[in-house]
Amino acid sequence: MKTVEIIGYRRANLGKSESQRLREEGNVPCVLYGGGDQVHFHSPMILFRDLVYTNEAHFVHLNIEGEECQAILQDIQFHPVNETILHADFLRISEQRKIRMKIPTRIVGQSPGVVKGGTLVRKKDSLNVVAFPKDMPDHIDVDVSNLDFHHAVKVADISYPGVEFKEAKASPIAVVEVPRAAKLAEETTEAAPAEGAAGAPADAKKEEAKK
Repeated sequence: MKTVEIIGYRRANLGKSESQRLREEGNVPCVLYGGGDQVHFHSPMILFRDLVYTNEAHFVHLNIEGEECQAILQDIQFHPVNETILHADFLRISEQRKIRMKIPTRIVGQSPGVVKGGTLVRKKDSLNVVAFPKDMPDHIDVDVSNLDFHHAVKVADISYPGVEFKEAKASPIAVVEVPRAAKLAEETTEAAPAEGAAGAPADAKKEEAKK
């Protein structure tokens, strides 16, 4: 997995007003957990671009005024309107300890159902996984090359060495939905024999009445 470097500066003052001031200056209030005392710091918002606005997961190399460690982004909060980053939580990691992360999914392959006119729907953009840092993937490939109408790729179908998926095995990741026109055609085809079968006795009664 790739690593993004984040440079931080310790916060002398905490509180809402100080946090707001930091944001107005283009910084993100942050906290580092794990391995001892919490570390409150701030970092330039521009450094989060390659960490947050990407379709891959990353490790983080934190450098807080010369004190360095490996970490992961554990939580991040955005402004509900303008999407400005309000706060970020980091977790210190160790090669000897398993970690839990949300890893983005990536669709690969050409679905036969899509070729026939179906729509590929991604049910999960990411999956919760547990692994040692050395085994953690930066994304999870979801192969849809055998996916036809009414079929789905489920969590149980995905396997990565050393990676444990913390999702229900039956949960669908991607499915091919039948287009509405095809559904109507199927319904019409299925209904036609039933109507014919139902009409037969009525026709027989009419013929009997004529006699």
